[in-house]
Amino acid sequence: MKKLKYFLVFTGPLCGIFSLWWTGFWPWLLPIYAYVIIPILEFILPADTYNMSSSEEEQAKKDKFYDYLLYSLVPIQYGLVILFLLGITTQDLVWHELLGRVITLGIACVVLGINVAHELGHRAKKSERIMSKILLLSAQYMHFFIEHNKGHHKNVGTPSDPATARKGEDLYRFWARSITFSYLSAWRIEIKRLRSKQFRIISMHNQMIQFAFMQLAVMGCVWFVFDVGALLYYMLGCIVGILFFETVNYLEHYGLTRKLKENGSYERVESMHSWNSDHAIGRSLLFEVTRHADHHFMASRKYQILKSYGDAPQLPAGYPVMILCALVPPVWFSVMHRHMDKIKDQRRESGQPISSIA
Repeated sequence: MKKLKYFLVFTGPLCGIFSLWWTGFWPWLLPIYAYVIIPILEFILPADTYNMSSSEEEQAKKDKFYDYLLYSLVPIQYGLVILFLLGITTQDLVWHELLGRVITLGIACVVLGINVAHELGHRAKKSERIMSKILLLSAQYMHFFIEHNKGHHKNVGTPSDPATARKGEDLYRFWARSITFSYLSAWRIEIKRLRSKQFRIISMHNQMIQFAFMQLAVMGCVWFVFDVGALLYYMLGCIVGILFFETVNYLEHYGLTRKLKENGSYERVESMHSWNSDHAIGRSLLFEVTRHADHHFMASRKYQILKSYGDAPQLPAGYPVMILCALVPPVWFSVMHRHMDKIKDQRRESGQPISSIA
């Protein structure tokens, strides 16, 4: 069962195939599966806080099954993108079918594109890092490869991190800030790297320029092979995926901060600086990214061996429900601020530190 549960990830692409080709109600199958059926199942099923033993971890780390599962999603993601483009250009669709298709592509871009790329981007093997970039290319969000690994993980929980949501900041302001400043941060990081190697900034050594050309090439191919309408709908789907992803960023660190020490540096990233969700279905479908505290504590740890920590703050519900809450700021603030106050009260009573929760 430790392995088989991850086959759940294929239920998303299966629903996506129906959503991207069939008409009528079907274009909404994947959105309903992601934001209605999964939340209901997560509400019914108990959270799973089980952690592997040391021997189980060692065995799981060496098991290639977990890697091959990730690799298989690269062609699947591109297959879904091509199916989307074929359906858009060959079928006579009404507005609600188009909307369902665009949202479906957005879900594919965030779950298979950016999320799987996130896991592969932390790996040491060059081939896996290349696959990460290929997946990010499908979602038109390649600068994430630079900023996430060298910016977000270094600055999380501090004012320097665009992807850490401040308490009281609504989702829509966060979208604007995170998307804009994450992109600028990626440029700063890349310029620093180029200068350290004595390369010219405006050159093909610059990964940000490489990424821009690659993304433009994909857009050009879509326009040439299909048409300008297909390109516009593809870009809309990518934008939806990016906004879904940034919403996940919003809920993963909302209102959590690292303490500034007397020497001017910040305390080390600990498990208490990320929101966790131990809901079993979400964990399986998202390759354990919901065990976000351990991921930040040790970014090189593979998804299959991520742990649940008792001192990591737990979200009041799984990712899909919290994403829907975040879309309505008054609901989000009501749910999260009461939840944060409750956690602080519990920690005060038990003598635990509360400095990480704003």
